[in-house]
Amino acid sequence: MTNEKFSIRSRAGSFGYAFKGLKHLLRYEHNAIIHLLATVIVIIAGLLLKLQAWEWIVISFAAGFVWVTEILNTCIERIMDYLSMERDPKIGTIKDLAAGAVLVSAITALIAGGFVFIPKIIALL
Repeated sequence: MTNEKFSIRSRAGSFGYAFKGLKHLLRYEHNAIIHLLATVIVIIAGLLLKLQAWEWIVISFAAGFVWVTEILNTCIERIMDYLSMERDPKIGTIKDLAAGAVLVSAITALIAGGFVFIPKIIALL
């Protein structure tokens, strides 16, 4: 931590780095495109089905959970690749665990989405 005073310019720079990271994620991680499409579909479905505020909260947290785990998974993969590009069972296990976290978050989001959307879809039938 530095003793620099608060600066709007430095805060804006921090956002720039964050957006650069998201751009990298969407450009190089194919699974991120799948998550983006799923997020867009869920938002459109939510608008069409007129979700209530609490339902938007559930959906937002579920989608955010998936995005955060995907970003962390990508970070872990990059760190492991930086440490060694050779096949190493320990690094493979670390990468598998990170991928498993994404899977768990995606399943959790699917379940949350089911609780929100299934009753609304049934009501339309």
